[in-house]
Amino acid sequence: MILVTGGAGFIGSNFCAALSGAGADIIMVDSLGTGDKWRNIASRPPLRLLHPSQLDSYLATSPSLGAVVHLGAISETTATDGDLVWHTNVTLSQKLWSFCAENDTRFIYASSAATYGDGSAGFDDECSLRALRRLKPMNLYGFSKHAFDLWAAHQVESGAATPPAWAGVKFFNVFGPNEYHKGPMVSVVKVKQDEIALGGPATLFRSDQPGLADGEQKRDFIYIDDVTAALIFMLTAPSLGGIFNLGTGQARSYLDLAKAVCAANNIPERITFIDMPETLHGQYQSFTEAPMRRLRAAGFRHPFTSLEDGVTAYIQNFLAGGAKYR
Repeated sequence: MILVTGGAGFIGSNFCAALSGAGADIIMVDSLGTGDKWRNIASRPPLRLLHPSQLDSYLATSPSLGAVVHLGAISETTATDGDLVWHTNVTLSQKLWSFCAENDTRFIYASSAATYGDGSAGFDDECSLRALRRLKPMNLYGFSKHAFDLWAAHQVESGAATPPAWAGVKFFNVFGPNEYHKGPMVSVVKVKQDEIALGGPATLFRSDQPGLADGEQKRDFIYIDDVTAALIFMLTAPSLGGIFNLGTGQARSYLDLAKAVCAANNIPERITFIDMPETLHGQYQSFTEAPMRRLRAAGFRHPFTSLEDGVTAYIQNFLAGGAKYR
């Protein structure tokens, strides 16, 4: 039995679909709301669905769980309610860590590449307190994820109780099916596809960094199938403890991405540039890239999908003709 928080979300629903396909029993924790989020899990409903408000009472029954995979969070980089973000992203994570430590249960949780801030301190996923304290997140969301990473590292270094195996996962720029409910936080691939489908060009932000050409801002884009493969590996890795990057290890430009979207639609390149909104100035990461040494050293051998192949698979199998769910 595996408990997955955020199981109806983007990464969670793809992960749970893979688990269900392998015959796993899933206790899902999530809120479906009043929109179409339920469609993310329609093809493979969980054994049980708990509203987040029911989680404490469920854990109080001391359920026998093989693992807790904590993907639920407030993930909007523009979030402003500090109290709510702290309670959701830090306090709940601490509760689940403590439950797993007390019940000898494997624990995997979602951290984020947003903890790296502007990247000036690098993207090394060393999880010592010394290394983590060098990082300066640029927004409330990144700060909350960083705060829990620091807390977890402190638990380890102070000799406090820890889960028997655990991993914090610093997701980079994930794209793929079942993200449609995310509104303004949907991936750039989906946004550019929508622009192209409406007959317009793919729009990209002009660079706000001296010496950086328009469209040459770079991110480590990773297709959801690769993320799912990594999470499944973490469920069974014989020795696991620490924080791990999860990207491809190769930064690609937004211009590369826009070109890939056009190619996947079999049309000539249609790309134009617009000014970056004032609200993003000072909070925009112009470069991210995930060193993958630590996860590879832990035994993860899965080959990563190229940006072009991932964009093509996403568009042609899921977005062409209307959004399709996994």
